[in-house]
Amino acid sequence: MKSLNEDLKTGKFSQIYLLFGEENYLKKQYKERFTKAILPEGDTMNYAYYEGKGVDVREVIDLAETMPFFSERRLIVFENTGFFKTAAGAELADYLKDLPETTYFLFVEDEIDKRSKMYKAVKAKGRAVELPLQDEHTLKRWIAGQVGKENKKIMEQDVLYFLNKVGTDMQNITKELEKVFCYTLGSERITREDIDAVCVTQISNHIFDMVNAVAEKQQKRALDLYYDLLALKEPPMRILFLLTRQYRGLYQVKLLVKKGYGKKEIAAKAGLHPFAVGKYMEQAKLFRSGELRKILEDSADIEQSVKTGLLADHLAVEIFLVKYSQESR
Repeated sequence: MKSLNEDLKTGKFSQIYLLFGEENYLKKQYKERFTKAILPEGDTMNYAYYEGKGVDVREVIDLAETMPFFSERRLIVFENTGFFKTAAGAELADYLKDLPETTYFLFVEDEIDKRSKMYKAVKAKGRAVELPLQDEHTLKRWIAGQVGKENKKIMEQDVLYFLNKVGTDMQNITKELEKVFCYTLGSERITREDIDAVCVTQISNHIFDMVNAVAEKQQKRALDLYYDLLALKEPPMRILFLLTRQYRGLYQVKLLVKKGYGKKEIAAKAGLHPFAVGKYMEQAKLFRSGELRKILEDSADIEQSVKTGLLADHLAVEIFLVKYSQESR
């Protein structure tokens, strides 16, 4: 990201940019910032946008060869084209070597193959920047910065509380922060009470709390959280799916911890957000590996019972929660 910010600051742009990775918010932000920086505001004549697979490469090349209309630059933006994962981008990769000086390409992709011809071509002539999910330290610092811009203050433990409540998606964090800023208009400090007053708890956190309640044999709390989700119109089978995913994550984390892996390695191997790994490691301590394996087997059986009509979906999940929140270890 440092190289991107430096280019935006100096106005010295590469002809080709590739933004890839899991953090959609950052990709969207940089796509918009580079578009505004490379082209004058409102210049639609020299801007083109292609999205999805099946982009006509010959059409793109013809457009790239066209001189910009009363401007120094022409910008062509591509999003999730698959050029960096399939052979479809080979022809365009060859063309990049002779890209006219007036034409700029900006690629935004979810997934890429660094062995692809397109990736190597972009690396040779432009910038390829990965924008991954941000870790806890980065998110906390970013939130503190957003709060500071509003001339407000928030305690570090309340930033962490906010993250635990709203999740780690930066787009959602932005929306929830806007609500907090509006709610605290006229107040200098943001408190935990302010966060609770206006922020929506992410369903993943409901699930996490539900699993905690089950592990601690707090049956009433586990069922209350389940009924809360039903009241929010969450389908019972989706709740079961999320519960199962949580238990599967705990099982993976427990095995990886036993093998001696650290947080970063666990995040990568288990497919978890770096911020969540610590919480998973703590929650995994509440279960034995064999117990987690049995829970996963039972969840599959319950799903089958619902599909075959032996159990109603809402009752099936309730039985699942009751069983494991009362069973002695």
